[in-house]
Amino acid sequence: MKRVLFVDDDPDILALFERQFRKQFVMEVALGAAEGLAALKSGRKFGVVVSDMTMPEMNGVEFLRQARQISPDTVRLMLSGNGDQATAVAAVNEGCVFKFLSKPCHPQALAGAIEAALSQYALIVGERELLEKTLNGCVQVLLEIISLIDPQGFGSAKAFRECALAIAKVLSVERLWEIEVSAMLSLIGKVAIPPEVVLKARLGRNLTEAERMMVDRVPEIGSQLLSHVPRLENVAKIVLYSGLNFDGSGFPKDGTSGTDIPEGARILKVAYDLTRLEATGLSYEDALEKMSEQTGGYDLRVLEAAALSAVSRWATGTSPIQRQVETTLSISFRELKVGHVLISEIVTKAGMLIVAAGTTVTPTLLERLRNFSVVSGIREPITVRTTFPAFVTEGAPPDRTATVPAVR
Repeated sequence: MKRVLFVDDDPDILALFERQFRKQFVMEVALGAAEGLAALKSGRKFGVVVSDMTMPEMNGVEFLRQARQISPDTVRLMLSGNGDQATAVAAVNEGCVFKFLSKPCHPQALAGAIEAALSQYALIVGERELLEKTLNGCVQVLLEIISLIDPQGFGSAKAFRECALAIAKVLSVERLWEIEVSAMLSLIGKVAIPPEVVLKARLGRNLTEAERMMVDRVPEIGSQLLSHVPRLENVAKIVLYSGLNFDGSGFPKDGTSGTDIPEGARILKVAYDLTRLEATGLSYEDALEKMSEQTGGYDLRVLEAAALSAVSRWATGTSPIQRQVETTLSISFRELKVGHVLISEIVTKAGMLIVAAGTTVTPTLLERLRNFSVVSGIREPITVRTTFPAFVTEGAPPDRTATVPAVR
């Protein structure tokens, strides 16, 4: 990306820049700081911004400081006739300027500085894209591991994630992706627990003291695993405290309580218990009512957000829109494709559970199922859900009155 933004309050200087550099760079000019900020807010991506220092409505240091907030990846250059040390220090410290150039500046020197800044921009963007791809890849691998060690639990994770996200949106949580990833990876700690203990815990059977300690330490183990993944440090902390009660009881026993517990962990605590109670047959409202009666268990603000998220789920419109329409299919194993969502469990012909209902078929999972098909055989048919785009008219809201349960 060779787009460069020049900002100056002198139209003659901007015209000179256009004549000098229009063949080297994709150029845009802005007459003054206000036009420069508008250009950055427009959504167009600039590799470099070159700003004058002395401008009437806003000096270059303040402009570049705001430019950094709007477009943090854009590399900033300062071009000024005021070459004193104080100005240079302010430009570097407040505007995070890559280079400070004094007027008059030879065109070749300025072009060289812009080329160096563009190289820095490419490095910044490239490293971020690499990290994002690495992070996404790590998350996918971890999800595959969870689906292997606890297919039943992984199958219920989708409802847990959607509940957590709905609550987070009501609370206007900024980093929603952390809530989503935390919900999906909160079970990763089960990798350290014997399968028979996982099964006993899920079925609600009595656990020995040692087994109970294993289950209690699942968030801690998961947090330790996730803490080694770049950019998942906050996710690891959310997972660590996701089972802790608001009054500080539960695990971990480190004295943390109340609002010192990460907000994401408080959201996961409510979402997990809500979906667990719903799975026993309780309605969403009854589950909330039951949870609200437990003194010290939950953040009341999060419980209220959960109630409000239920109300928003039932609100619908009436205008025709394009949306993904779902359909249910009963298929053979050979027809199973990546992207299908399982409605029925997949089991071997001997009755062993391989994948739980609710799981989305991934390439890795499909390969695993092919192996099982060869060795043990798979029961057919398999019921799946798939989607296709269509124009539909939203129906009327359900014939019910959404009420917010009293939170005590």
